[in-house]
Amino acid sequence: MFKKILVPTDASEYSRRALTTALEISRKCQSEIVLLHVAYTPQAYWGYNVAYGISITQEELERNGELALEATLAGINTEGVKVSKVLKSGHPVTAVLEMLDKEAIDLVVMGSHGYGPIAGSVLGSISQRVLQRAKCPVMIVK
Repeated sequence: MFKKILVPTDASEYSRRALTTALEISRKCQSEIVLLHVAYTPQAYWGYNVAYGISITQEELERNGELALEATLAGINTEGVKVSKVLKSGHPVTAVLEMLDKEAIDLVVMGSHGYGPIAGSVLGSISQRVLQRAKCPVMIVK
């Protein structure tokens, strides 16, 4: 039924719960998991070519993204499931929806809340937007 499951992550506890749920589904359906981390770029968040007072290199974004992917996987048993890691830069909603268009994703499993660019003020907004715009089933894990 579900051959490929996308699990967006920001390394929060909600993302780790989503991954655990996706792994359970994957083992039952013999599906593959794509673990996606999207590193916010200042341009994606503020919409400017140059973000005021922020200077983060692409290398730093990529390194932080790799750390987020590893933190999500830390201590979680992925045995018997093919898990591929994908790192993108930009806005998380846009990146998730692009992945749905480019890959043969059958299901998105994501946490109900995350850290977001400003902790506490946009909690849940990314999962809400993906839920509204995705063309495949989306499971929100609390």
